Amino acid sequence: MNGAPPSPEEQEQLIEKSEVFKIRGHDKRGRKILRVVGKFFPGRSVTADAAIRYLEKRIYLRLSKRAFCVVYVHTGVQRADNFPGFSALRVIYESIPPYVKENLTVVHFVHPDLQSRLFFATFGRLLFGRELYEKLRYVSRLDQLWDQVRRTEIEIPEFVSDHDDDDLEYHPVIDYGLESDHPRAYTAPASVDSTVLSTFSMRCIS
Repeated sequence: MNGAPPSPEEQEQLIEKSEVFKIRGHDKRGRKILRVVGKFFPGRSVTADAAIRYLEKRIYLRLSKRAFCVVYVHTGVQRADNFPGFSALRVIYESIPPYVKENLTVVHFVHPDLQSRLFFATFGRLLFGRELYEKLRYVSRLDQLWDQVRRTEIEIPEFVSDHDDDDLEYHPVIDYGLESDHPRAYTAPASVDSTVLSTFSMRCIS
């Protein structure tokens, strides 16, 4: 963006208009759904602090201290346009109130690419802790999501369905079912050099 960067208030308005975060409907177990569409995130104009403020004002209070699930749509995410980086994601995650973390039951990660899988397999526990890592479930195709969520309960952007119909038509199924399939043989190091982590983060989403 040319000129002065957006003010904190303007950044929050950008997030609101983008509809990257949306609470609507329930899964088949009656839990509220927080839908997060990564492609909608205005990553070039919004800071992690603005995202934290928005979540505190508009999202956490609406979750009503009850069990909920997250449907995160990774389809079409590009590092240069809408990916804030894993360091920013960690800051946002660490700001989540304890009751929200406790009530989060599962994160359905729709259309993960190989790089994001490798990153979480390598650094997932280290960056986000065991509590979140073990709630992560990869969803390679929307048919898997419909096993857990009724189609009428969540709005899925057309480009996500198109990705299922076109891009995955001739690809083998990588991950049916909702069991997390992170490689278990690798053990993340006790500490990770920030330069290495930053470099991996830069390459992880492209």
